[in-house]
Amino acid sequence: MNSLATGWLSPAEWEVLILSLKVSGVAIVAALPASFALAWVLARWRFPGKVLVDALVHLPLVLPPVVTGWLLLIAFSPNAPLGGFLERTFGVTFLFRWTGAALAAAVMALPLMVRAMRLSLEAVDRRLESAARTLGAGPWRTFATVTLPLSANGILAALVLGLARSVGEFGATITFASNIPGETQTLPLAIYSALQMPGSDIQVARLAGLSVLLSVGALVLSEWLARRSGQEKGRHVV
Repeated sequence: MNSLATGWLSPAEWEVLILSLKVSGVAIVAALPASFALAWVLARWRFPGKVLVDALVHLPLVLPPVVTGWLLLIAFSPNAPLGGFLERTFGVTFLFRWTGAALAAAVMALPLMVRAMRLSLEAVDRRLESAARTLGAGPWRTFATVTLPLSANGILAALVLGLARSVGEFGATITFASNIPGETQTLPLAIYSALQMPGSDIQVARLAGLSVLLSVGALVLSEWLARRSGQEKGRHVV
């Protein structure tokens, strides 16, 4: 009985799905601090060269993913200064490992996360922060009790968007971490491999359907969080 008839994925496809979620989850957790810091700087600070920083942050959105993977290869291969330092100091290896796939996914997801977080932070009513300061709250307390709650849904929406982008990452991953079953073969790479095999139409359809399902679910959840964030801000302003 084939897996399409029963509605279940094959063991190999389950392995691909679990690896994809693992790679994407690690990528989002790793990208979260940098994304929030960049979003905060771009939303709240004015400084010379801000346009250049903004452009560099969003560069992976417009750069060919293969080029991004090649740049990662140059920076994080064991023979590169940065990659060699991380391997010797922390024992972290990226090349041809799932950690490399997570790094590639994090780099590709970061611009979307920064953009969504920045919009959320810019939408926070600064008068509420000023009122908290006037009542004696320090910067950290103002952040924890006013800024973060008002931007929380936007930050969650950014995480969901980043997760969806990570699950769909292909070009940078195959260039930097290769397409190794059980190690770096995530969902898009598994679809690519299945397309190379004759008679694998059902498997391709199954994996593609799963990919579409995950993407639609992430977009719906992200939109719901964004709308909820707007409604909460409206209530606070009123």
